Amino acid sequence: MRTLLLAALVSFTLPAGAFTLDGAITGGSASGTFVKLDPKKNFAVGNDTFQNDNLYAFDEDQNITLQDTLVVDIATGSLEIAAGTVVASHYVFFDPSWGSTITGHVDFDAPILGIAVNTWTLKASDFLANTNVTYLNPGLRGLEWDDRIWIDPDNPFRLHIRWSASTPGDYIRVFTGASPSA
Repeated sequence: MRTLLLAALVSFTLPAGAFTLDGAITGGSASGTFVKLDPKKNFAVGNDTFQNDNLYAFDEDQNITLQDTLVVDIATGSLEIAAGTVVASHYVFFDPSWGSTITGHVDFDAPILGIAVNTWTLKASDFLANTNVTYLNPGLRGLEWDDRIWIDPDNPFRLHIRWSASTPGDYIRVFTGASPSA
């Protein structure tokens, strides 16, 4: 893995937001459903806290103007989101009790700008968490080499996943633009 550094200072912009709209499990051995969590409620994520076949997502910090460049692992263009860009952060994860596979998608109400999938880029973007969620096992977050995610080339609001997970699960952070409807 590459070591990625980020000096991140943020400022808040006018109220607006990009939100996780919906998602679905479309294949794999997992028999769960898509669940959008409320980050205002206290819960922990990581370290086998969910242990089921559901695909989860929740919204983290919204409408943040980046003061510095944010390095990502996946994007439709550059692997850097430029300083001055307004972003919204979303956490997506799969934490099965046994080794399981999952294929599915998650939809957002703004286009996906980039995705953090490894331990270093997740850690560098933790300043965007700002929820009541407790993040456990930060050293084991991310994806393995054979997991796949991609931004739909015909719909930049949709993230596709194909994961195989066991303990402690698969975790990513998705960065979208601000909501055009807000």
